[in-house]
Amino acid sequence: MPAGKTPRKPLPEELARDAIAHEESLSPDKVRMTFRVVLDRHHAEALAARAIREEKNIATMVAEILQEAVRKRRP
Repeated sequence: MPAGKTPRKPLPEELARDAIAHEESLSPDKVRMTFRVVLDRHHAEALAARAIREEKNIATMVAEILQEAVRKRRP
């Protein structure tokens, strides 16, 4: 690198792509992400009740909620 030039800071999308590259791939367009969530008991119970009402697995429902949140934030 030439003297006086600072390296370009990676974009968040580039950092995210690198981070997700290490996750388990289920298909070309899906990855498995494993993490724990800490919620207030009241919120955890409300989330579980919603999953039961909708007859869904809670993990599937949380994935749907997260995907919808990302869709809403995209310009």
